[in-house]
Amino acid sequence: MPRLTDIKETTQQVAEAISLAVGLETEIVDHELTIVGGTGYYEKRLGEKEELGKLESNFLYARVLREGKTVFVKEALRDMNYDPLTRLGKRRELAEICTPIISGDRIIGVIGLVAFTKEQQQHLVIEKEQLKPFVERMADLLGSKAAEHMMMNRLEQTREEMTTILETIHEGMLAVDSQGVIEYCNLNASALLKKTPEELVKQPLENVMPGTGAMDVLKTGEGYTEQEEILKTASNYFHFIVTVKPIMSDHHVRGMVISFRDIVEARKLVYNLSEMSITYTFDDIIGESEKMQKAKMRAQQVAMGASTVLITGESGTGKELFARAIHYVSDRRKGPFITVNCGAIPETLLESELFGYEKGAFTGARDKGKVGKFELADSGTIFLDEIGDMPLHLQVKLLHVLQNRRFERVGGNKTIQVDVRVITATNRNLEEMMQEKLFREDLYYRISVIPLHLPPLRERRDDILMLSRYFLKKYNGFMNKKILNFSQSVQQIFMKYGWPGNVRELENAVEYGVNMTFSDEIKLDAVPPKLQHLTDGPGTHFSGSSLQDLVKSTEKEILMQKIREYGSNHESKLVIARELGVSRATLYRKLAEHHLS
Repeated sequence: MPRLTDIKETTQQVAEAISLAVGLETEIVDHELTIVGGTGYYEKRLGEKEELGKLESNFLYARVLREGKTVFVKEALRDMNYDPLTRLGKRRELAEICTPIISGDRIIGVIGLVAFTKEQQQHLVIEKEQLKPFVERMADLLGSKAAEHMMMNRLEQTREEMTTILETIHEGMLAVDSQGVIEYCNLNASALLKKTPEELVKQPLENVMPGTGAMDVLKTGEGYTEQEEILKTASNYFHFIVTVKPIMSDHHVRGMVISFRDIVEARKLVYNLSEMSITYTFDDIIGESEKMQKAKMRAQQVAMGASTVLITGESGTGKELFARAIHYVSDRRKGPFITVNCGAIPETLLESELFGYEKGAFTGARDKGKVGKFELADSGTIFLDEIGDMPLHLQVKLLHVLQNRRFERVGGNKTIQVDVRVITATNRNLEEMMQEKLFREDLYYRISVIPLHLPPLRERRDDILMLSRYFLKKYNGFMNKKILNFSQSVQQIFMKYGWPGNVRELENAVEYGVNMTFSDEIKLDAVPPKLQHLTDGPGTHFSGSSLQDLVKSTEKEILMQKIREYGSNHESKLVIARELGVSRATLYRKLAEHHLS
């Protein structure tokens, strides 16, 4: 409800104006009997309680707050319901007229005109009929001011809430008036249009987005949804997906709201959303190198059981892909696959994320509590990534869950039983962590019933070009490009580089190339800058590769190049064998070794 304490400055000004106009001291109290405005004696008591703060009493102000009627007290010393301190002689009030301050249907305070001298008392008695409507108008003024202030606060709060909502939207948002001038833009719009908010607001839309169909909406009043627009300015080229909604009033267009996204990001979002519904199998894991074939074969054997699996390997080697593949070829494939990144969730929240919590378990908890990931994974598989980052106190509880398949929510006492297969993964050395007392030994042996190690990309170089072409096809798809291949120099660089970020780094390099290439081939100028210097000379960045690996990789690339050049039929292979100076039997054996037959 409106409050006088929110308009203290105005309340004090009204008190002083009233006192000056009528020649009496003025006191204003709020709905809790706190003095919020006053002159003379009352100004010194601002912030104190009147009538001992007893709202339930039958004293003057408390009664007016309840009844909402103006009251005149001719002789305060004889009024049994006047402030007791006055009747005890501790105050000098002689007479008073007071009226309620009403805002809407609420009584929010009281104004009192008080006589302290015989002359003021006589003046108050004689002029009471004129003073009553005057003080009531002043009360109405204060009530209106308090309501107006509350409304302005609500409007400001609503504006801030709307601004927050608009700023959290992933799309760019523009509000445009009926003349086509931008009135508001969110930060995403600023970033997409490559201008500051100050450079956009108050600017004609036609200058910012020349050629946009949104200008026609101001004339026709007919908006449109998800329309592709290519816009060119003097310094930039934009390719957006645009939605425009007109703002109508009395059948007239008063403005419009424009939302837009970068088309590449929009396609990428659609691709990622579609990926979420895809089930992964081992056929989806790209790689035909000997080490990768062994890893996939071992994982397929593991999938048939129910034992806990620990997948180890460097960051970017595909540990989550293997976990998903194990789940989707297992007997649990119809159940859920739940992923938890133990390193990405704050330590204080990880326990409630894993095991859920009951309502009121801690400050900020949902009223209905929350289901944990283990409950969500019931009858399916839970994948605990970066298990090495789990704090010690949670390792104890996880061990208990693995052994007993039951747990209690945070703040609860009900035992919950689940049927879950646990797959864990880490890029850390858990055995070293055990020696340093950072990882529990009993938990390590419980989660590593079946260990599965994934080789880094530098140890399976035969897969690099195959993976590169897979990622090229992937990003061609959602960027709507038709890049056919990589140049020979780029392929050599890819084979030469050590790939410390493994498959993830290779994918990023291909995505970079697709973005930077406008022809049908990714060339040297379209690879990440840190790879371009590898053309400076031979013999660099073969990190982690043995001579045998490099020889095999080069041999396979030569064979693949010859097959692309001559074909793969019987006659073609005879030509390839002659050109390479090997027998037909040797050629067939080499092709079989490299899975090219």
